[in-house]
Amino acid sequence: MNQGNQHQNQATRAAQYFIHHEIPFHLGFLTTEQSHSKTLNFSDLIRRSTADGLINLMEVDRDIVPVAKQAFHSEPYQMLVKEVTQCIRQGQRVIFSSCGASGRLVILLEAMWREFWNQAAIRFPKHSSLCRRIENQVASIMTGGERALIRAVENFEDYQSFGRRQAEETGIQNQDIMIALTEGGEISSVIGSMKHALAQHARVFMIHNNPAEILRSHFERSKEVIDHPEVITIDLTTGPMAIAGSTRMQATTIGMLIVGAALEEAFSGILPEKHQTKDLGSENLWADQFAELLDQLQQPQVINGLSRWAELEAALYRKGGLVTYSADCYLLDILSDTTERTPTFMIPPFRNDEDLNGPDSWAFVKHPHYSTPETWEYILKRPPRGLSWSAADYQKMGADRSIIKSAPKLSREDILKYRIGNEPDPSRYVSTESVLITIRMNNESVKSTQTAGLPDANRYKKQVWITIGDSPDKVLNPKFIPLPVSLSETSINLFHHLALKMILNTVSTATMALLGRISGNWMIQVDATNKKLIDRATRIVAHFSGLSYEAACEALFQTMYEPKIDRLEFKKSYVIQTLERLGVSY
Repeated sequence: MNQGNQHQNQATRAAQYFIHHEIPFHLGFLTTEQSHSKTLNFSDLIRRSTADGLINLMEVDRDIVPVAKQAFHSEPYQMLVKEVTQCIRQGQRVIFSSCGASGRLVILLEAMWREFWNQAAIRFPKHSSLCRRIENQVASIMTGGERALIRAVENFEDYQSFGRRQAEETGIQNQDIMIALTEGGEISSVIGSMKHALAQHARVFMIHNNPAEILRSHFERSKEVIDHPEVITIDLTTGPMAIAGSTRMQATTIGMLIVGAALEEAFSGILPEKHQTKDLGSENLWADQFAELLDQLQQPQVINGLSRWAELEAALYRKGGLVTYSADCYLLDILSDTTERTPTFMIPPFRNDEDLNGPDSWAFVKHPHYSTPETWEYILKRPPRGLSWSAADYQKMGADRSIIKSAPKLSREDILKYRIGNEPDPSRYVSTESVLITIRMNNESVKSTQTAGLPDANRYKKQVWITIGDSPDKVLNPKFIPLPVSLSETSINLFHHLALKMILNTVSTATMALLGRISGNWMIQVDATNKKLIDRATRIVAHFSGLSYEAACEALFQTMYEPKIDRLEFKKSYVIQTLERLGVSY
C-alpha cells in the first residue's frame, strides 16, 4: 500500500469513527450553532460598505433585549441575587466556572468583583477589613486553567474529569455558590465542575444559551444537571449568533449583562454605606440601559470610528503588519477578545518568550506602565493561577493518549512567559507595517493612557488613539478615533465593560470579514482543533458543497490527514482547503 492510500484509509477510518461514535459532539441542532437570518449576506454587505456591514452585525445584539427583560423578571434571577448576597454575608465563596469565551468572561467577572471591593476598602476605611474579606470570597475556573486565557487549550472541554479536578482545586465546599456559564449548555468540563460542586453540597446556578428542552433531549450529561434539584437554571437563549457558532458574541454579552447586574444588586445590598455610583435599581432599567447603549453604538459618529478602525487593521494585516494594543484598566477585556480571534479565524496565537520560531500574533497586548509579572497581577487583581498536572494525573482522569504523552504547559510560570508588560519587544515593530493602538475608556484618567507609555512606543511605524466615551479635551493627534458613547456609572462599571466587549467583538469580526475569512455568516477560517470545531467545520463544508453530513465529514478528514498541509502558514483552514479540493466556491 502506497503512502497516499495509507493516509486516505486512515482519514476514512477517523471520519467514520467521528460520525458513528462522537455523536454527542454533533451540535448542528443547537440554536447557537445555526445561521442567523439577519446576517446571511453579511460578508458581501461589509465588502460593499464597512459601515453597513457593522450595522448589520450589531443588529443581532438587539435580540438580547427582550430575553434580558424576561430574565430580570424571573424567579431564578431574583434567587441568584438573593443567594449571592446571603453567601457573601455568611462568609462563603462564589465560584464562577466556564470554558472558552465564557471562561475568559468568568475570569473578568472575578477581576471586576475584586476591583470593586478593593476600591470600597479605600473609600470606607472603617470597613476596610470587611471589604478585604469580601474581595477574596470569589474564584473563577476556566477550563484548561488561566493559560487558556491567553492561548486556547484544546480538547480539555471534552472531559468532565478535568472540570471536576479544577473545581476540587478551588476548594469549593458546603454553602458556597457556583455560577456556571455554559453557552452551549453541553460542555463536558463545565458540567464536571458543576457535579463536583453538587457533591460538596454547594448551590449551583447554570446559565445557558440553548433551550433547556433541547439540551435535555440530546445530552444525558446536560439532563443530569438541569434536572438536579440543587441546580437553578437561567435560560438566556437569544437565537443564533451574528456569526454562526460564534458564542463569543451575543451569548457572552447577555451572560455578562445578567450576571454583572446580579453582582451589582448583591453588592448594593451589602455595602456598609451608600456608595457614590448611579443605582439602576430595577429589572427594567438594566435592560433599558443596555438597549440605550445599543442605540448609541449605532450612531453615525461611532459607526464611522468603528469603520476606520476595522479598515485600518484589515489594511495592515494585508501587508503582513502587526497590531499591538496598549491599555490600562481595561487590558483584560482587550486581551480576551484578542485571544479569541485565534480559534475563530485561524490566525497565529500569542507567542511566549521561549517560542523563537513561531509566527507573530497578528494582534497582541501590552500594559504601558507595568512589567509582565506586575501586569498579570494588576489585570487579574491577584497572582495568576496555573495548572501543574502530571502525566499520571491525566492518565488517572482518563485523558487521551496524546494528552498524556505530551501534556500542555499550563503552570503559573508558563503564563508569565507571555510578555504583556511594558518590556521592549522588537518583534512587535520589526515589520515594515506596525501600529500601536492605545485604548482609553471615559472613566479612566487621561493621564494614564493619553500617551502610550511604552519604552519603545516610538519604534512603531504608526500610533493611533481610540477613546470610548467622552473625548479628552486636548487631543490634537490626527490618528485619534473617538467613539462617543455615554456610559452609565455603576458599581463594577458594567456598561463600560459591555461597551468595550461589543466594540471589540464587532471590530475584530468586521476586520476578518474584510480579509475574506467569513463567507455569508459562516467562519470559513475556523480552526478545527477539537471535536466541537470538527463538527462545525463539517457542517460548513456541507453547507457550501451540498454534501451530506457524512460525506462532508469524510472530505474534511481527507484534508486533515493530507501530509502536505503546512499549518504554520495560517493561510487556509481545513474548511477552505476541503472546499477548494472539491471545486466548490465559497
